[in-house]
Amino acid sequence: MDELLAEIETAPVYGFDTEFHRERSYFPHLALVQLVWPGGVALVDPYRVDLTGLRRVLEGPGLGVAHAAEQDLEVLELACGAKPRRLFDTQLAAGFLGLSAPSLTTLVEHLLGQRLAKGDRLTDWTRRPLSAEQRQYAASDAAHLLDLHRALVAELDRLGRLGWAEGECQIMLSRPSRRVEPDEAWWRLKEARQLRGQSRAVAQTVGAWRERRAAATDRPARFVLPDLAVVAIAQRPPTTVDELAGVRGLDGRRAKVAAEAGLLDAVRAGLELGDGALRQPPSDQIERRLRPVATLAGAWLAQRATELRIDGPLLATRADLHALLRDSAESRLANGWRRTLVGEPLRQLLAGEGALAVGGHGELVLEARSHRRIAG
Repeated sequence: MDELLAEIETAPVYGFDTEFHRERSYFPHLALVQLVWPGGVALVDPYRVDLTGLRRVLEGPGLGVAHAAEQDLEVLELACGAKPRRLFDTQLAAGFLGLSAPSLTTLVEHLLGQRLAKGDRLTDWTRRPLSAEQRQYAASDAAHLLDLHRALVAELDRLGRLGWAEGECQIMLSRPSRRVEPDEAWWRLKEARQLRGQSRAVAQTVGAWRERRAAATDRPARFVLPDLAVVAIAQRPPTTVDELAGVRGLDGRRAKVAAEAGLLDAVRAGLELGDGALRQPPSDQIERRLRPVATLAGAWLAQRATELRIDGPLLATRADLHALLRDSAESRLANGWRRTLVGEPLRQLLAGEGALAVGGHGELVLEARSHRRIAG
């Protein structure tokens, strides 16, 4: 392993992929790491090899290439305490060519004209020994990453968008891990926005209890307490084990275990929670008067994404637009390449300096305002 890492560590660019399972656990359990560098491809078994040495590669000067890397970054950080210092995400970069979140298979076929080996998406990567088919499939996932990187860089450079893609990759790398803040875990409940008053406070404390319990026992949160039970408890807070056993989604045994683990204490904490301690879900809603503007601007943004051959959500999301309408400096449309492409034209529209018109082919055209009304 040391010899392998020493060779990869000197490479200017390397690729990585991971296979993991998290269906029955709170944390992702790493089962395989695939590495590719100009000298070859390697499959690393974390059950047999100490991965802490991989940190040298990740924190080294080389550029790490991956496809849809967000979960891989989380898994690697848990496994060896590090993320790549530099990153190029092929799926993210492909968005600047108008490809909408393409799979690795689609991207390899589109850019390299090759077909990846088919594999079982639901294969058990924890099984040992891995079959020849599993090893071939895992290796093929990583083998094309460096060729994809070269092809994407060439095309992005030709279009003058390489800097945009590289910047977005670094933003992805700088994002905090996806771990849920316990006091905000209740935001993920489907019914969260329908809860009112003290029910929200109880949902917060019970949701936080569930999240911490799930992490401590390494079980999915829904295994600790189903969403249905969290909402039912929030709406009608139980104060005894018998009342807890009557909650939908719980039986007597599970209610007793949950009570012993502190669930009723969490309910009481919610009933006593002050307004100042309640974590309200974030809202991207805008004033009613701006909703027609948002609809028109959203249609223009979608059209611009098509014209520019940029993946629509990469150019702007609904939240990005609403943040701009609220005059938030944190809106992605107020910064960087997005500001030049669409943010500044939209600012002129909102300031009354521009107007949206229908062009000769039915397209929306953002142009200077004439201040001459046709009606009204």
